[in-house]
Formats: sequence, structure tokens, C-alpha cells
Amino acid sequence: MKKTALITGITGQDGSYLAELLLEKNYHVVGLSHNRLIQSETLKPLHGKIDFVFSDLRDTHSIDTTISEIKPDEVYNLASQSYPGKSWHLALETAEINGLGAHRLFDTVRHWAPQCRIYQASSSEMFGEVLETPQNEQTPFNPINPYAAAKLYAHNIAAIYRKSYNLFISCGILFNHESPRRGLHFITQKISYAAACIKLGIKTSPLLNERGEPIVKDNILSLGNLDAERDWGYARDYVEAMWLMLQQDYPDDFVIGTGQIRTIRQLCETAFSYVGLNWENHVHIDPRFTRRTETGPTVADASKAKKILGWEAKTSFNDLIALMIEKHLEKIKIPSLLV
Repeated sequence: MKKTALITGITGQDGSYLAELLLEKNYHVVGLSHNRLIQSETLKPLHGKIDFVFSDLRDTHSIDTTISEIKPDEVYNLASQSYPGKSWHLALETAEINGLGAHRLFDTVRHWAPQCRIYQASSSEMFGEVLETPQNEQTPFNPINPYAAAKLYAHNIAAIYRKSYNLFISCGILFNHESPRRGLHFITQKISYAAACIKLGIKTSPLLNERGEPIVKDNILSLGNLDAERDWGYARDYVEAMWLMLQQDYPDDFVIGTGQIRTIRQLCETAFSYVGLNWENHVHIDPRFTRRTETGPTVADASKAKKILGWEAKTSFNDLIALMIEKHLEKIKIPSLLV
């Protein structure tokens, strides 16, 4: 009999890759969205292959109805207000979705499907102003933005429900993971898109940044802190780790990352050099894009995941950036593909 997996946050990058993986493994996949108008480009190939339900993690009744009717074998909670920087402007909404939303989900599963296994998407942002480098499962958390604080609340509630109610909840403390499906306001997408535009001679881009301005204006990309350091990996690799966590005998927490650290400056250099350009000619520092507080330097010690799950990142940083730029080049050449 097929297992049924419910994925919250199905319209996001991770949701689409995870759905594809689970379909390959012969799951019945149900995607949860709070929006009945599912227009995500990444989901178009999945229509007719997965089922959709419409619910909202801010609404206890709708979550109760969903879980009681579906009674899934596995739940992957990927739903999130996913922009750490944006969480300053949407602090209460971020807490409601990322924190209390996860809590509602755990409590509903406890009542209606107690044998269900849950994956909770935690985040390296929880390490915040880091207290040690690299970071592993024992590293103290020290969040410095509302997004991270809400994620830490959900992470702690997961541990409490695991211990108090014997629920199978595994938390993946994922470090930055990117792909051609990443939202355009994320730094890796912004830089790869800009490199593609300038390579194709587009001096001012049609797509806009979070301030409503062209991402590329007069051949210039405006960014904030170029010295911020991150551990960047490929999202398609990371969703496999999510699945592996729920196949273990016991629930646990796992740090997932590449173990390699780079600055945004190095990211710019890699992206622009891929298309034969000097990044220094096209990147401008604009204080408006600097975070109020800067997380990091974040870099994963994923040795536990390698030992227990048999997981490690497969895709190199250079190959990841190449994938993202090539997708932008394709979309820019065919304007109807721009989303």
C-alpha cells in the first residue's frame, strides 16, 4: 500500500523538489496550500500527479479537518514566511506561521494521526550571532531576527512534543540551500539573475527587487553586506535528507549543509566569472540592502547526517551557480518563461 505524505508549503522551492522525490518513491503526495489559486511555475509539471488541499496553519480548524481526513503517514512541514530580512516588517505574521503554525500542526497530528512521522523544517538562522564555528546539533542557538526566533520556537516545541507525547518529529537544521526554483529576492537568485541579464546585454532588468526597483539598473546590481558568510548547497540534494530522517527508527535533529563557507563577494565573483564578466564592474554596495543584524558566519558540521543518514551534499557550489544562471539565461531569451 502506498504511503501518503502531506507537504505544507508545497508551492516553495523545497516543496516541489520533495514532491518529485516522493513520487519517484511511489508515495501518494498531497500538497497543502493556503491559496486556492496555485500558479507556481514549479508545480505545473506536478498537476495531475499530486493532490492539493487548501488549508492555513494560522487556522486550527482547517488543520484539524485536513489531518483528520487525510491521516497521512508522513508530514513535511515546509510552510514558512521564508525571508529572514522581511521578517522585521512581518514580525507577527512570521511568528504566527513559522512558530505557532508548526505548533498547531504538531498538536493536530497528536490528536488525529499519532503514528504519523513529522519532518519540521528548522533553520541555520537559529544559530544567529554564532557562538562557535562550524555549527552542529550541539551548538547553542542565538537568534537575532524574528524569523529565526519563530523557527526556534517551533524547533523547541518539536522537542517537547517528541518527549512528552512520543511523537515522531525530526528536525532538519538546514543551511542555505538554493536552486533555479529559489525566490528571486534571495541573494543567490538575485546575483545569478543579474549576471545573466548583463551577459545578454540587458542594461535595466524587467524584474524588480524587494524595493520595487529593477534588480539590474544601468548594468549595476545593488547589494548590501558583501562580507556576510554562508554555507550554500543545492536544494534538490537537501530534500533527500528530509526523507531519510523519517525513515530512521527514531526521531532526531540533523544539521544539513556542505561544510564549505563563502562570502557574498565570492558568490558574486563565481557568478559573474561564469558568464565572462568582472563582478567589480557591476556590483554596487547600497546600505538599504544591509540587514539590521547579520547572522553568521554559518557553516555546517553535517558529520552526524553522514554517519546516521548516509547523506552528504552531491552538488558543488560552482555547479549550483551554473545551474541557476543557465536557467535565467533560458528564461530571459524566452520572455514568456519569466515568472
